[in-house]
Amino acid sequence: MLRAVVVPLALIGLTALAGVVLGRVYAGSLLTLLVVGSAAGSVLVSVAARRLPSWLVAPVSVAAMAGWTLWSLRVAASRADLPGGLLEVTADAARNGIPRLLTAMIPVEPTPDTVLVPVVAAWLAGLAGAEVALRTGRVLLGYLPAAGLYAAALYVVGPNAEPAIGATLAFVAVAAVGLAAPTAASPAGGDPSADLAPRVRAAVRVRLAVSAALGVAVVVGLVALLGPVVADQVDGRPVDPRRYVEPPQVQTLDENPLIRISGWALNPEQKLLDVSTVRSGAAAPSAGAGPDGGTGEGPAAPGDAAGSVRIRLAVLSDYDGVTWRVGATYRNAGRILPPSTPARDSTVETVQQQITVAELSGRLLPAVATPLEVSGARVAYDPATGTLIRPEGLAPGLRYTVTSARERPDNNLLATANVPAGAEVARVLRVADGVPDPLRRLAAQLAEENGAPYARAAAIEQFLAEHYRVVADAPSGHAYPNLGFFLFGPRNAGGQEGTSEQFAAAFAVLGRLSGLPTRVVVGFESSGQGPVRAGDAYAWPEVLFDGLGWVAFNPLPRPDNEPRPVEEDFRPTPEDPPPSEAPAPTVEATASPEPVAAPDGPIDRGGVSTPVLVAGGSGGLLLLVGAVLLTLLAMRRSLTRARLGRGDPGQRIAGAWREVTDALHLAGRPVGHDLAATEVAGQARQALADALIATRRDQPGPPAGDTETGRSAGTAEAAGMGAGGVDELADLLNEVGFAPGAATPAQATRAAEVASAYVATLRAARPWWRRLLWSTHPAPLRRRPTDRSPR
Repeated sequence: MLRAVVVPLALIGLTALAGVVLGRVYAGSLLTLLVVGSAAGSVLVSVAARRLPSWLVAPVSVAAMAGWTLWSLRVAASRADLPGGLLEVTADAARNGIPRLLTAMIPVEPTPDTVLVPVVAAWLAGLAGAEVALRTGRVLLGYLPAAGLYAAALYVVGPNAEPAIGATLAFVAVAAVGLAAPTAASPAGGDPSADLAPRVRAAVRVRLAVSAALGVAVVVGLVALLGPVVADQVDGRPVDPRRYVEPPQVQTLDENPLIRISGWALNPEQKLLDVSTVRSGAAAPSAGAGPDGGTGEGPAAPGDAAGSVRIRLAVLSDYDGVTWRVGATYRNAGRILPPSTPARDSTVETVQQQITVAELSGRLLPAVATPLEVSGARVAYDPATGTLIRPEGLAPGLRYTVTSARERPDNNLLATANVPAGAEVARVLRVADGVPDPLRRLAAQLAEENGAPYARAAAIEQFLAEHYRVVADAPSGHAYPNLGFFLFGPRNAGGQEGTSEQFAAAFAVLGRLSGLPTRVVVGFESSGQGPVRAGDAYAWPEVLFDGLGWVAFNPLPRPDNEPRPVEEDFRPTPEDPPPSEAPAPTVEATASPEPVAAPDGPIDRGGVSTPVLVAGGSGGLLLLVGAVLLTLLAMRRSLTRARLGRGDPGQRIAGAWREVTDALHLAGRPVGHDLAATEVAGQARQALADALIATRRDQPGPPAGDTETGRSAGTAEAAGMGAGGVDELADLLNEVGFAPGAATPAQATRAAEVASAYVATLRAARPWWRRLLWSTHPAPLRRRPTDRSPR
């Protein structure tokens, strides 16, 4: 009778301990209680149905399991405040239970999809163990399902909780109690050999004694062998199974939401969201180190206007010279998100937002930074950036509520705050290869007179706000060529103006070149109540400061401020300065003797005669002109050598392109700075063809046997050869613009050959006197090099 009670209780305890171990990574105790219920229900159903046929026990137990599981899912959905009916919630949990459990953020909230697998697994383990232990009497074999469930719970927890030493000792103790329970007594007082003959009885006793001794020896041996191994593993770090499961991902549309700014700016009345916010009183300043995910709204930030609320959509930390990307790792999360530690001496304000999605698409979920609790939508969360996504994607009419902790740093500490450095922030300090030299020089100039990190950031913010204008129809793009045109392009060709995309991207790149850890954030500025439209979308940069967290800056120009030309405060030195190996000769001034003549007397014959003075003066002038021409020739040749032979392959390809554009300028066919490379190549082909045709027309008639057709064919052939080379050079320039650092030395050599051949062909087609002036013309020396927009 005792065994009939002890063994079922032992099975219930072993199965329930798996829930205790797994519950360490769950929020609250709901998961543990549900697993204990599954363990008790499965074993008690087997005990109650013990007299039924064995084939009937499993269907009865499974039916009871279905009822318990549905009730558990209903309780979990109610506590998590999830929308939808029970059948809809159950179907979703059945489809996604395992991947969501393995990608959920710690602590895991007990929602239907995260409790379904543990509840069902515990019931099945209890059913299998009870049937084996109670029906066949093989208790040790009946422990195997519970032991497997316990091991699976340890594996799922992995390194996310302390070692389960207490639970493991309890598991061993409960198993031992179940094994030690006596079997039913025999008629002869409990001796199993009492009803046997004396000889047989003695043999049975010997066999039992030998079996017991062997069993004890085996157990002692296993303890001696495996004990040290198990003890050593207590302090080891287990494998985290989450690394084998891909977490929720953003769509391609959401990887770089910065490019959506220009589209929203062209349709400013498009309704994206409806927002209703409630703010509580600000908390007192707190001490502690600010997390990387925290955001302080710094001075002059757009969201600091009275009554306004800045709603964050995405944080972009990775830049490869072409595109800013999110680069976040999202984990499935429940309503309660991991808490963040406020930055030192910051003021924390609790902001509750009720947001209804209108026409906003994608998976990124807007919220005020930093969210603490979300209800009404199942979300995934990235603690490093404090951003949210909805793995199923946004849909019109989706309504959810977010409670956020909005931080404001103490502005008095910014002036003396430092910025972190090292491997931990290398990601937000990285500058991709191929930075244009004017961009580097501008960053160096802004940082030269501003040593403190905040002073550097403020200088970049002020420079952008004072020299550039915001326009709604500016084209999208924030690659190096786009930023170069935005910062240094001519105003009359669309340069020095853009949307907040270019302002934020330029600030972030200049900041990183100045040693500041920066990132770009995309979001919306809202009044706090009512619709949020596409015109409210904008981007802003943030800088990470020690002890203060991420602080936002606003490089946008102030209202009604007329921007000053960039040239007033930034005059970049020539990219290829004139060489010093052939300086212009210095002409020393000499005193001319003044002849002294006696009154009414003859001229003193000891002086220099007038013809000699005239000849000497003319000779000096000729020498001076010759020296200037030789100097210009040397400077031009040195400039060509520097362009085609110095720097990395990308710089040499750009230098070859400038040789072609300079040749067009010298040929009287200058090209505009706003033209794409393919358009310039077309003009270069036409200029070469026109020059060759004009040369043929000006030459004397053909010799005997020649025809006009032959002359036309030769002209077309030469023009075709030059056209193909210029087109090839334009393709190389576009490759450098769109993929900085990808050019090879062989391509740079080919670009130099194409440029040299084109310039020589175009020069040869000029009249003889223009060919003489071609190599000494000073225009290429004073013209500012301009990178062509790759298209």
